[in-house]
Amino acid sequence: MISPSVLLLLCWMVVPLAMTVWFSLLRYNLLMPGAHPFVGLENYQYFVSDPAFTDAIVNTLLLVGGVLLITVVGGVLLALLLDLPIWGQGIVRIMVIAPFFVMPTVSALVWKNMFFDPVNGLFGHLAKTIGVQPYDFLAQAPLASIIGIVSWQWLPFATLILLTALQSLDSEQLEAAEMDGAGAFARFYHIVVPHLARAVTVVILIQTIFLLSVFAEIFVTTNGGPGTASTNLTYLIYKESLLSFDVGTGSAGGVIAIILANIVAIFLMRMIGRNLDA
Repeated sequence: MISPSVLLLLCWMVVPLAMTVWFSLLRYNLLMPGAHPFVGLENYQYFVSDPAFTDAIVNTLLLVGGVLLITVVGGVLLALLLDLPIWGQGIVRIMVIAPFFVMPTVSALVWKNMFFDPVNGLFGHLAKTIGVQPYDFLAQAPLASIIGIVSWQWLPFATLILLTALQSLDSEQLEAAEMDGAGAFARFYHIVVPHLARAVTVVILIQTIFLLSVFAEIFVTTNGGPGTASTNLTYLIYKESLLSFDVGTGSAGGVIAIILANIVAIFLMRMIGRNLDA
């Protein structure tokens, strides 16, 4: 009964993955038509020994870590704010969540041209207004700029998940703690934070899986530059495959990226399992 689904899964996922692994073992460059000899692990050795590989790994880790830090901390703060009985609460929640539905390419273009542009951008105009030299964010702080763009996109997701978890907290616990003399910080640290621990873990897991493959924001804004200052692993694979036309090396990079992503996913799943058991 489930054979059609299994066949669809096989054709849609397993076959392309197997072709990627096979291409990674060949000397396959589109600029060199003809036979594609088997070279074994040579493509992997070339990809890993590329100086840009180390930069790409470091940038990927900094990108993921920076976005997670901003979105988790900011998501908790926004969730606490949106949980308060304020006027126009529904409208405020919609406005906070709205950036998550903007396409990455569109948001990157908006931030690049309307905010980060030192000549016509909003930040440039503000700098000129106060008599300060405009700062070229994408040229002088490319990775930090991309972290800011991606964080703006993912902050609503973290806020939504954490707000949902926060609303499931029994208010009687907070009231009892307040009656016992616990201050606002003590209630937050001993009651709210443990209650949000599982939701935070879920946010970290889901976001990490997607953040490992950030591409559009880098492609639209910096093209991985200056140099390799904003090149992550995904963009390095794109450069090898589609700019250098080296399908073999690009496929080897893709396999490496899959292995790293699975290691991270397994680690996070085990962390979630321990939190659920607790």
